[in-house]
Amino acid sequence: MTVDQLDLRPAPGAVSTSRIVLAQTRAELRLMMSNGEQLLLTVIIPLALLVGLSTLSWIDLGTDAGTKRVDVVLPGIIALAVMSTAFTAQAISVGFDRRYGVLKLLGATPLSRTGLLTAKTLAVLIIEAFQIALICGVGAVLGWRPTGSPLTALLLVIAGTAAFSALALAMAGVLRAEATLAAANAVFLFLMVAGGTVIPRDRMPDWLGTFGELLPSGALGNGLRAVMIDGALFPVWSFVVLGVWFLAGALIAARTFRWE
Repeated sequence: MTVDQLDLRPAPGAVSTSRIVLAQTRAELRLMMSNGEQLLLTVIIPLALLVGLSTLSWIDLGTDAGTKRVDVVLPGIIALAVMSTAFTAQAISVGFDRRYGVLKLLGATPLSRTGLLTAKTLAVLIIEAFQIALICGVGAVLGWRPTGSPLTALLLVIAGTAAFSALALAMAGVLRAEATLAAANAVFLFLMVAGGTVIPRDRMPDWLGTFGELLPSGALGNGLRAVMIDGALFPVWSFVVLGVWFLAGALIAARTFRWE
């Protein structure tokens, strides 16, 4: 081919949506991992609770002679990790992205609202995969051995992520950044205690256990314990509750989410 035959004319074209979303996902991951407060919330606190509750025998978990403490604790810690990442960390991140004008700048790029939400969800799922692998690794050192259906447990984690992500975006769409920071942490503590995320439902007062079943944290924690301890094939009630919370959060987020 001679120089005269070369076509040196520019060939402009839009970058594919998938490449845009993947680039934003990488950016979201870097931001989440570089934030010390979020790292404490999403990794260190769940691991500290896992080790503490599994080894401190004076805390009554209601375990019988044939059940190890770590077997009861670990499913709830996974639920706690999902909640901390998909809800608390994401709500705070979105709130401050809007506060500092990051969302406004992204709104002027080819990244669509759907693309942004997809990128944030993918980043959350990647962080959760790291969290769960770490939790299961520490649990194995403490004597935990996997039981139940891993596919059902995975589906519960995905359903819980969807529900908590929708609620996080709904909160961040309504409140200012500073209010989101306070509210997200307060709601996190409320859901952790009232939902029986760490302490099994049967160790709570009857009225609180019944109320906790209706919360997304309770549905996820109880569902994971049913699968990973009792061998349940498909905890229908947990999926129904998580689905209802996802729809409620998504509807609110669709009406309130804004770039600035």
